[in-house]
Amino acid sequence: MKKNLVLLGMMAVGKTTLGKIVAKKKKFDFIDTDKVIERKNLMSIKEIFEKKGENFFRMEEEKEVIACLKKSCCVIALGGGAFINKKIRENIIKKTFSIWLDSNLKILRSRLSYNKNRPLLLKKNNNEIKYIYEQRKKIYNMAHHKIICDGLSKDKIVKKIIDLYELQ
Repeated sequence: MKKNLVLLGMMAVGKTTLGKIVAKKKKFDFIDTDKVIERKNLMSIKEIFEKKGENFFRMEEEKEVIACLKKSCCVIALGGGAFINKKIRENIIKKTFSIWLDSNLKILRSRLSYNKNRPLLLKKNNNEIKYIYEQRKKIYNMAHHKIICDGLSKDKIVKKIIDLYELQ
């Protein structure tokens, strides 16, 4: 049985977009863990943060990600902060094949500047993106592989993801 493929990295790096394409090509199910949490709570991530707080969200995230990891033949796109959770990270490293999708901060800032649904970035400046990235990159680096997406087309990134996955 093939391991699930987990895509992780910063918000707006393209985990969902690329994950859907990879899943279709591999004939796997696609799971966006943030979408699972939103459906179960009948609220957007932003609303969950506003009404129930980040701690509630992180508990839901742990529960739902661990449940998703038990499925098979899936491409799973994690929320940007999920891999920071030690229990989630240990399960991913032991049971799945993980790839950190990385991109430079200039590109991420550009993509995030239009999105008002990122609760950790509301009312904060561009330095916050850098701060979050600097905190997370040491942990993201624990993924099985890393792809630097800068300057690559979606097709090239998808090919790299599939090639790495098939070599495992």
